[in-house]
Amino acid sequence: MPPEPDLGTPSEWLRRAQSNLIRAQQPKPEGVYWEDLCFDAQQAAEKAIKALLIFYGIPFRFVHDLTELLTRLEQGGVHLPKDVRSAAALSNYAVEARYPGPTEPVTEEEYQEAVALAEVVVRWVERLVKAELREGE
Repeated sequence: MPPEPDLGTPSEWLRRAQSNLIRAQQPKPEGVYWEDLCFDAQQAAEKAIKALLIFYGIPFRFVHDLTELLTRLEQGGVHLPKDVRSAAALSNYAVEARYPGPTEPVTEEEYQEAVALAEVVVRWVERLVKAELREGE
């Protein structure tokens, strides 16, 4: 059996999530697509969720499917608030929306919603991790 990969620490994953969120929140530069900023929002949520999975020692596959990752958290005994569960919709920005093709262009309103969902997830994970660390002291 191959050795377990070094996944890094929950704090490292959370910092990466925060970095993606900051990029997603920046004013849209000329020539940048809303889709690209939505991808950063999706990545912020994905990395925050993976930080929590690592924090709780819950194994997961390396996928962009937030529904799968959120389900792993639930299976591991983590209660998901409704607004966090709603962030599963960000999975749509992980692959198809990043490339030219049959998907409709993302609107500024959809972008704003994507960032709001990512913010909910990142802030939720930050609160959970900080609360758990305080309890462990």
